[in-house]
Amino acid sequence: MAAPRSIEIHILGRAYKVTCSREEEPALIAAADYLDEKMRGIRDSGKVIGAERIAIMAGLNLAHDLLTQGGGGLLNEARARVMQCCTLLDTALEDQDKLF
Repeated sequence: MAAPRSIEIHILGRAYKVTCSREEEPALIAAADYLDEKMRGIRDSGKVIGAERIAIMAGLNLAHDLLTQGGGGLLNEARARVMQCCTLLDTALEDQDKLF
């Protein structure tokens, strides 16, 4: 496993530095994007105000989904997002290799 590195993720317009291995990076980015999407949905509903409360509601919703649905829908969506990330990375790396 590669040495941990620091990457920047964005949630509700705020940047956060997190540490992960290169292998974990696509999944972490996909998870951050998924969380950001859920939190924006809660915020945009107008029923919950404040980043902390939005985060708690998103966490409760995600935990509920995992416990009641076995995470099936979330797992499939996460897999699809990770595959999209891998495809984008492969394409970008192929394009970069053509430059040299």
